[in-house]
Amino acid sequence: MIEKKSNLIFDSIKQAISNEEKLLSILIDPDKFDLTTSEIFLNRIPDSTNYLFVGGSQVKNGQTELVVKRLKQLSKLPIVIFPGDVNQITNQADAILFLSLLSGRNPEYLINQQVKSISKLQHSSLEIIPTGYILVDGGVSTSVLKISQTKAISQDQISKVVHTALAGQFSGKQLIYLEAGSGAKFPVSAEIISEVKKNISIPLIVGGGIKNDLQRGAAHNAGADMVVMGNAFEIL
Repeated sequence: MIEKKSNLIFDSIKQAISNEEKLLSILIDPDKFDLTTSEIFLNRIPDSTNYLFVGGSQVKNGQTELVVKRLKQLSKLPIVIFPGDVNQITNQADAILFLSLLSGRNPEYLINQQVKSISKLQHSSLEIIPTGYILVDGGVSTSVLKISQTKAISQDQISKVVHTALAGQFSGKQLIYLEAGSGAKFPVSAEIISEVKKNISIPLIVGGGIKNDLQRGAAHNAGADMVVMGNAFEIL
C-alpha cells in the first residue's frame, strides 16, 4: 500500500490564515494548456502564487498527468488537482480537492463521481481535502453548469449561499469553494464572500471571473482566504 501524505497542503492553508496571510492559486486547465510554453506561463504568474490548481470541466484522459509532470519539472509550487471528473486524478500531484457540488442536486457530482474515484484514491499518496463546491451565478452559462446539468445560485440569494456553505461545513468539508465559473462576466460579490466568511469556521476559497489585482484584492478584503485566478494568465 502506498503511504499517504500528511496534510501538508491543508495545514499550510490553516497556518497562513492564522498568520493573516492571503493566499493565491493559479488554475490551469489541462485541455487548454500548451506544454511547449510551460516555462513562459510560469514566468507570467505572480511571485506571490502559493499553489497551482490543475483541472477543468472537460479534459481528455491522461492530459492532466502530462501537465502535472511537466509543471513538477519546472516549479516547486505545490500542485493540487481540481478535478472535473474521476479521469483527471493523477498520483503525480501533491493533493486533490475532493469536491462535492453542493449547489446542484445532480447525484453524479454530489456523490457518484466521488464513489467512482475511490479505486484510484484508496491506495494513492495524494493528500485528500474534502471540499464543498458552490457555483454562484457569474452572468454566463459555464461549461461546468452544462456538464453537471445544474444551476448556479443567484447572487441575490445570499442566505442560500451561506446556508449551502454551512451545510458543507456541518457535513465535514474542510474547505468551501465559491465559484463564479471560468469566463464569468463578474466574480462572486464582496457581500456574499463576507457573509459566508462570517458564518463558517473553515477556510474559504473564491474563484471565477477574477481577472486583475483590483478584483483579487476585493475578494481578499471581503474575506476570501484564497483567491483562484486562471484565464488572466493564459498564453494567447
